[in-house]
Amino acid sequence: MALRKIREIGDPVLEKVAKPVTEVNRKIRELVSDMLDTMYEADGVGLAAPQVGILKRIVVIDVSPEQDSPIVMINPEIIEKSGEQTGGEGCLSVPGKTGVVTRANYVKARAFDEEMNEFEIEGEELLARAIQHELDHLDGILYTTKVEGDLIDNDKE
Repeated sequence: MALRKIREIGDPVLEKVAKPVTEVNRKIRELVSDMLDTMYEADGVGLAAPQVGILKRIVVIDVSPEQDSPIVMINPEIIEKSGEQTGGEGCLSVPGKTGVVTRANYVKARAFDEEMNEFEIEGEELLARAIQHELDHLDGILYTTKVEGDLIDNDKE
């Protein structure tokens, strides 16, 4: 188990566009494993490689209550979305804060797994929100740019 430091808002790496992964080697597998460990340790539902300082197009997501169904997406892209949902959103890179964000309620994404096999995944509600949120990180976009109204400081409630 290797935990990586989660970069926080203000860190320039979070504003950069991540590069595609061309091959999955030992370093990429180690990164994915570390990202999962880091996400679970921080009680998150998703983590993108730029959040741990690596500009690669990799995200990990697990929205299951037991945190035992991780989704690893390499070079992901959203190929379809529909509907709308508005709700609270937080981010491991913006600790202690949440904000209201409107996103699509349904998404279909295409990505590669750790064996570089292409797959598609569909998600609604929380999974759809997580996919959109994490893919934004790959393009240097933080959810704070999409917040409707003010960020809520959860530490002051």
